[in-house]
Amino acid sequence: MAVKIRLQRQGRAHRPLYRVVVAESSSRRDGRFIENLGNYNPSPRGQEQELVLNLGRADYWVSVGAQPTDTVRALISKARRRSVA
Repeated sequence: MAVKIRLQRQGRAHRPLYRVVVAESSSRRDGRFIENLGNYNPSPRGQEQELVLNLGRADYWVSVGAQPTDTVRALISKARRRSVA
């Protein structure tokens, strides 16, 4: 089976929150996952952080063959830029 790094939707209507998870490609969007790598909040309020991501674990999963989706690939790049700055 192919393993993907993708977003899992959480939150409520019109106020989405996402988990960045490692999951089998055949599992449902909000279904079973292997590991939670972090959180993404597209519209943070106040002191909330937009992106919290464990880059070490993301690198590990990519090194063993997990394919990030386009959105998650962009989020990983964004997290790398923030960790350098």
